[in-house]
Amino acid sequence: MPLDKYTDCNRKKCFLSMLFITAVFIIAFGWYGNKSIRSHYESLLRCSQKPSIATEDISTRDPLTVVAIGRMLYDKPQTFKPPRSDVLMVTPWLAPIIWNGSYNIDILNAQFHQRNVRVGITVFAIKKYTVFIKTFIETAEQFFMVGHKVNYYVFTDRANEISNFTLSEGRQLVILDVPSYKQWQEVSMRRMEMIRDYAYQRFYKEVDYLVCVDVDMRFNDFVGVEILSDVFGTLHPGFHNAQRGAFTYERRQQSTAYIPRDEGDFYYAGGYFGGTVEEVYKLTNFCHNAMMTDKNNSIEAVWHDESYLNKYFLYHKPTKILSPEYLWVNSMGVPQFLKRRRFLAVPKNHSAIRNKRALQKNPGYQKVEILKLL
Repeated sequence: MPLDKYTDCNRKKCFLSMLFITAVFIIAFGWYGNKSIRSHYESLLRCSQKPSIATEDISTRDPLTVVAIGRMLYDKPQTFKPPRSDVLMVTPWLAPIIWNGSYNIDILNAQFHQRNVRVGITVFAIKKYTVFIKTFIETAEQFFMVGHKVNYYVFTDRANEISNFTLSEGRQLVILDVPSYKQWQEVSMRRMEMIRDYAYQRFYKEVDYLVCVDVDMRFNDFVGVEILSDVFGTLHPGFHNAQRGAFTYERRQQSTAYIPRDEGDFYYAGGYFGGTVEEVYKLTNFCHNAMMTDKNNSIEAVWHDESYLNKYFLYHKPTKILSPEYLWVNSMGVPQFLKRRRFLAVPKNHSAIRNKRALQKNPGYQKVEILKLL
């Protein structure tokens, strides 16, 4: 073969080889790059705890979707005629306080239906507190988020004692097995840790908002999407009109829950808070870490998880506050400002529920603990 033809052949082989290597490199780089980007995105998503609707791939949700409601007929809002003048309607940081008459539920329902929102509600039925589940679920089906998708998350150490319930379409009961603890104070304080962990591992994939309440309660009137916000707290019924000096904050400076006597906006109930999954994660993570810090220093805050919740809300203001309509105790009477009693404490014998011997001795005794709703 002539030298010039041999050289041309080698050049063609080199060119084809280089072309093949380049193509392989481009394909490999593209595959690796996409995998890295996807992994990075998933990592960011998990860390940020961005909520999504159950069973829906978060990547399919378009953040640019315009939410609009259809034609509706309702009375025109009056600029100089507020719906309530007998109660505080908004905080100094412009967070609304939700009272009966302060909102139009039809407008709100239309907005939340457009967004296809799913709500999770968490309760803890540890030890004998399983006796409250039946009343809680049955009244929730009647009054809680009617017409919306709801996941009932029941944390319990006695799953076999939780009966099956007939739930409305789009609503489901999720039993979460958790360990029990010897002391009820430990159960109360560990709630923050459990909600935090499940928010990180599971809730963000299944619901958009979390409502965290006590199980020894019953719904007595409608509670809907008017309560939902980035992060909300509830005015404690025992302190709704008290001065800050009377609030039972943690006053020992050694505790991470410490609040000075010249600070404080409201006293919030530990048994009713919520918000987006991301914000609830932040709240519960703060409270749990603060509790563990105190525990390592042999300190137990005066009202356990409620003390840390109040510390959090003092320096991380809630974006919405629920009035005492949303958490009430009937033994306190019915003051004139209270137009609705939406969520009520169930009368019970605390000693009987927390102690087997007391249950045997006093089966009919009932007591309502006003200052701390557990």
